[in-house]
Amino acid sequence: MFKYYGNLVGFAAFKKHISLFPMGSELIVKMKNELKKYETTKGSIHFPLDKPLPVTLIKKIVKARIKENEARTKKNR
Repeated sequence: MFKYYGNLVGFAAFKKHISLFPMGSELIVKMKNELKKYETTKGSIHFPLDKPLPVTLIKKIVKARIKENEARTKKNR
């Protein structure tokens, strides 16, 4: 689990995939076109172990989560 103004993203390795947890379903819904190559659930994105990780996509997800957390923190102040 990585934190930045609250929970940012988490990850876990499984037998056939690595899951990225963007801490909610909003981002998965917003990025559905970019994520269509990957299996998703309500709260996770699955990256297969037999393919390279999509580093650019993961960076984009993390940056989006940073913006969400900063906006939420600013709103709550």
